[in-house]
Amino acid sequence: MKNSIYALIITTLFSCSRSSSPVNPNASKEARALLSFLQSISGKYTLSGEHNFIQSGSRYNDTVFAITGKYPVVWGSDFSFCALGDNAKEFHHCGPMNLSVPFDPFEFNTISVDTLRSRMIAEAIAQYQKGHIITLMWHHCFPADGDSCNGTSVWAMENRPDAAKWDSLTTEGTALNADWKRQADGVAKYLKVLQDAGVPVLWRPYHEMNGVWFWWCNQKGDNGFKKLWIQMYNYFTNHHGLNNLLWVWDANAPRDKKGDEAYPYELFYPGNDYVDVLAADIYGRDFRQSHHDDLIELGQGKPISMGEVGDMPNDSILQAQPNWCWFMVWGYFINMRRNTPEYVKALYASSRVITLDEVMRDSEGNWAITTQ
Repeated sequence: MKNSIYALIITTLFSCSRSSSPVNPNASKEARALLSFLQSISGKYTLSGEHNFIQSGSRYNDTVFAITGKYPVVWGSDFSFCALGDNAKEFHHCGPMNLSVPFDPFEFNTISVDTLRSRMIAEAIAQYQKGHIITLMWHHCFPADGDSCNGTSVWAMENRPDAAKWDSLTTEGTALNADWKRQADGVAKYLKVLQDAGVPVLWRPYHEMNGVWFWWCNQKGDNGFKKLWIQMYNYFTNHHGLNNLLWVWDANAPRDKKGDEAYPYELFYPGNDYVDVLAADIYGRDFRQSHHDDLIELGQGKPISMGEVGDMPNDSILQAQPNWCWFMVWGYFINMRRNTPEYVKALYASSRVITLDEVMRDSEGNWAITTQ
């Protein structure tokens, strides 16, 4: 158990010179320092984390504090999309930006895309200044639909793009590729705001690509998902000059569940030249050892994380799977199902789990952990 008072003895101060390089050779000093920190804690500590929906500020971080008296280290959010149509309520649980917060009374909030994204970026900067690590993702419509669509454009299921449409999406000069660029530009401009503010981002796009639900899912082979990932990497890195991003490739934990399959990691991996951190989303308390070990093998030692969890791990799981660098609870799951207050408190009290009060960052962006 941790003591409530720390001597603020810095046991490690990780400089950029000691880290393996990010995949972007022009990565900012802040991004380099963050990757070095993750590499340094791998196998020793796991950072706590919490997802906050784009319209909710830091609501779920505050929920964690209300339960434990501690804040998580990793603050997450989503560039999201606007859900249109009579079935919008079906997608409420995943946080479309134009709706109320999931599990609040369902309603449309009438706030514009630019306003919501600007507020989210301002909140991310404020949380970084408080000492948090920032991770961002993007649920988004199929590119031809822009930022507003029926939720089935995102959760396409069996209506995922066929080979010809996928080829058009990932081929320079096509109309669909131009649609994709317009969407990407709309996110890149906000990531630039974070770059100008000196904020590194654990960038986690196209999550759960090895599943069967999103439009970007289950596209195997070199011309499949791998091509889309590399397209985004090149466009954001070379065209937009986004050097504050660490690229987090985040699959779903593999499972053989009829109609809800998630296939082996390696079928969708773009390669170590395009990935800084490998991650898995784990729901239903499916903390199989292979989910952890297979990521380590695939990434050849790169840091790994639990990109999303529903039910939280416990100390025994983290002891057996020590290389998870962080876990991030998906929003409202912090006080649902098996995440009882007693369970959450026990995890946050684990000597392996790091909370906000146990990390420090110097003026150069280098991170440190404080110990008893």
